[in-house]
Amino acid sequence: MIVSNVSLSGCAGVNSAQCAGAGEGHLGGGSYRTTLTPTGNLLVAVCLGFIGTFGLLNNLLVLVLFCRYKMLRSPINLLLINISISDLLVCVLGTPFSFAASTQGRWLIGEGGCVWYGFANSLFGIVSLISLAVLSYERYSTMMAPTEADPSNYRKISLGIALSWVYSLIWTLPPLLGWSHYGPEGPGTTCSVDWTAKTANNISYIICLFVFCLIVPFLVIVFCYGKLLCAIRQVSGINASMSRKREQRVLFMVVVMVICYLLCWLPYGIMALLATFGPPGLVTPEASIIPSVLAKTSTVINPIIYVFMNKQFYRCFQGLLHCDTPQRGSSLKSSSKVVTKAMRGQTLNGPRRTNDFLFMVASLGQPATTLPQLGASCEPTNDITKAPSSEIKPVVVSLVAHFDG
Repeated sequence: MIVSNVSLSGCAGVNSAQCAGAGEGHLGGGSYRTTLTPTGNLLVAVCLGFIGTFGLLNNLLVLVLFCRYKMLRSPINLLLINISISDLLVCVLGTPFSFAASTQGRWLIGEGGCVWYGFANSLFGIVSLISLAVLSYERYSTMMAPTEADPSNYRKISLGIALSWVYSLIWTLPPLLGWSHYGPEGPGTTCSVDWTAKTANNISYIICLFVFCLIVPFLVIVFCYGKLLCAIRQVSGINASMSRKREQRVLFMVVVMVICYLLCWLPYGIMALLATFGPPGLVTPEASIIPSVLAKTSTVINPIIYVFMNKQFYRCFQGLLHCDTPQRGSSLKSSSKVVTKAMRGQTLNGPRRTNDFLFMVASLGQPATTLPQLGASCEPTNDITKAPSSEIKPVVVSLVAHFDG
């Protein structure tokens, strides 16, 4: 799908029957020729080599940090590890074959290898996309939860990880069973779903794949992070200066996440739709290789955005470089200072209720395992919610929006 390594119309402008027969013959012999020039193949090989190398190193480093430092082993970080594992598998089981094909100017591992390549890379790509959506929902639901997050509860996150793999299998197994099929794409150096077949069988699969594996995850991400931003803006009356800084930082991270998501996957989706519904030859092999390379860059970008812009992971990375142990206390201390406060109660007017509104401050660090409790004598920090002490019930809710964890 919108997840394998795209190139979209290797048979563009050629008689489809002749092209299909030629393709089958070449694949069977393991020598399917690319349609790119030697210079084009060289440029693609350089890009794929760069992406494969840095994607492998970045994701391996994430796994090393997670295994080395116990402070990183929290439920929310398991989702980040799931994303890194899926991206790492793309770098190991996908990129090297397309890189080798680009350097040699032909597909090297035959028809069976082409089908496996298309299936495996589609599977790992969709796992990564769905994991990003699950991660955004987890951050959203944690922020809106009325109780403190349990740092030892892995059940919910484990279900989310299992969902990402099962959901991906649901959409990548059908081409193996007759609903569309996997084959060579674009210039012939990669394999994926057949985007160019104009049959109802193939078109129906492409539409479902586009909607449920690209549009739906994107809408979930935009909705959840949009809600987080709205919640952060609502606390401006509590501490304007602190809230403004946090709002700007979270806004920056959300914009970066959304832009990178669209940059990596939207060109792929557009090319796939053009190849599927457009006239033959509309998408040339030379043009289709660009979204293919952009889609692969997600394996490099994801660790940078979701892990190395994370305070905890970055501190552990510094500790690894200096061969020492990062100070856990500093992270917990800074998180405790921005503990979320929600005041529920009724105003002096009686009928007017304020307990339906939570004044929340989103922490940009990892949530502390123990949070300072508001004493019985604590008063709301917002004048609007002040009332006699007998009518006010301060409540501490969970630290939220782990944009850095």
